[in-house]
Amino acid sequence: MVAGVQGRGGVLTGLAVVLLAFLSTVVVAQDAKLKPGDLAPTWKDLPGTDAQKHSLDELAEKAVVVLCFTCNSCPYSVDYEDRMIAFAKKYAAHPEGVVLVAINANRKPSESLEKMQLRAKEKGFPFLYLQDETQQVAESYGAVYTPEFFVLNRERRLVYVGAMDDRTDAQQVQVRHLELAVEAALKGAIPEVQAVPARGCAIPYRRARREKPVE
Repeated sequence: MVAGVQGRGGVLTGLAVVLLAFLSTVVVAQDAKLKPGDLAPTWKDLPGTDAQKHSLDELAEKAVVVLCFTCNSCPYSVDYEDRMIAFAKKYAAHPEGVVLVAINANRKPSESLEKMQLRAKEKGFPFLYLQDETQQVAESYGAVYTPEFFVLNRERRLVYVGAMDDRTDAQQVQVRHLELAVEAALKGAIPEVQAVPARGCAIPYRRARREKPVE
């Protein structure tokens, strides 16, 4: 009987070790989250589904840049794809220039550039879909969930971060936070609401390797 209890204890201990090991491989950059008013980190040479590499600097003529950290496999991201497509088409011809850029920082087989290309073609994405393989861009912005939106004004300062709207169900949306933020930025104003918690799947960041201490 005692042996049985010890056996179960050993199994529980083993599971605890496995769980801790798993959790230690997932790092969420919440502490480094970009705040409204901060200058947006620049980025360059991100490969896109259009077989080209893209940089933030190439969007210099755009009055507003919207970044969306998203992916292929998160159900929330998939649910928002049609809304993102509609948003991109709505602002495509805006005279001052509003551009949506989707960035995928997830590192699963289902998130490979090839799979991203298939997804972009299948849905007919009218926006750039870029791969952040090193996760450095997502980490520099403090992106936590997919999808999560960041609105940058003319000075490339963050004016809004968070959810696209107030409802997961597209049919129940009452407040379009993203559009309100974009309209404010186009007027050179600060949105009334600058941050709304994003809803989605947590981005699984790689564990940072610790340097061996000097003896």
